Amino acid sequence: MSRPTPTELNLHRASKVLEITFDDGAHFNLPCEFLRVYSPSAEVMGHTPDQRKLEVGKEDVTIERIEPVGNYAVCLHFDDGHNTGIFSWETLYKMGKNQEAMWQQYLEDLKAAGHKRKETAN
Repeated sequence: MSRPTPTELNLHRASKVLEITFDDGAHFNLPCEFLRVYSPSAEVMGHTPDQRKLEVGKEDVTIERIEPVGNYAVCLHFDDGHNTGIFSWETLYKMGKNQEAMWQQYLEDLKAAGHKRKETAN
């Protein structure tokens, strides 16, 4: 398979969703909270799976700015100050394809750690 390449990338500020369409027709709506809690940064993911940090309280986070990184990725600048994750097109594609399972895992991890997401107006 060739590397996925986006053909369209739109940030919907009101709904806090990053919409991305790829050249193979795949189309994903990735909530800012989802992108933030699964940021590919070492700060969040650590250097090994057991170092992954559980991000809590990110229900209202949004993206302030999207900065291109070469022709292979973007750096998302979140309004909570986090901006160290480089989201490659491949990473965003995999996140889109696995969004449901990843989100369920996040909710389970929150519950296991004794945290609960607050309900948002969106």
